[in-house]
Amino acid sequence: MMNVIAFNGSPRKKGNTATLLENALAGAKNGSAKTALVHLYDLTFKGCISCFACKKIGGKHHGRCAQKDELSPILDRAAEADLLILGSPIYFFTETAMMRSFMERLIYPYLSYTPGYASLFPRKIHTGLVYTMNLTAEQMPVYGQDKSVAASRWWLAHIFGHCEVLNCFDTQQFNDYSKYLSTAFDADAKVKRRQEIFPKDCLRAYEFGRNLIAINPTIEDEHGADRP
Repeated sequence: MMNVIAFNGSPRKKGNTATLLENALAGAKNGSAKTALVHLYDLTFKGCISCFACKKIGGKHHGRCAQKDELSPILDRAAEADLLILGSPIYFFTETAMMRSFMERLIYPYLSYTPGYASLFPRKIHTGLVYTMNLTAEQMPVYGQDKSVAASRWWLAHIFGHCEVLNCFDTQQFNDYSKYLSTAFDADAKVKRRQEIFPKDCLRAYEFGRNLIAINPTIEDEHGADRP
């Protein structure tokens, strides 16, 4: 049975990102996987502190993060998983601060300073990225957001062996737009899209999780995603 862990980089446990991750896990579970959802905002941890203990030749922490905090046991669990799904809303054209800190701690210890930056992760596994955002699909390349997503995808693929991306566009932020200064958005269109399109996004997330389970990471090219 495959072991699947999803990481919610949103501060909301019932928001758009968390809902999509729950659907992705449901899809994976339908493929006979064991699943778990970790809410990163429940944990107290920092990003990489540049101690380089993970890079020290012969050091006891070579290839793994030396920091000891609430993220440490989560990283141990991630190292044993068969599929990792990272979900985050887009804040200022990239992942949330919590997700970025998590990604630093997850990826950097396995990155070797050798020609080609070879991965120290001992095997190939599945990974996925789930994003929610205010932008439309057409706006994404205009603001360069496609490049930041491609960079994250490339690093996960390079370190772990394979990465797929699911983007959910033009999401609803507020239950009542009249309470917030948000005149850049058409509130009625946002509500309508939530009612009509978001259920389809949830179905896409379900299929996303199910398809990731079916992929054989041992035959995937680690450079399948664009290099940043």
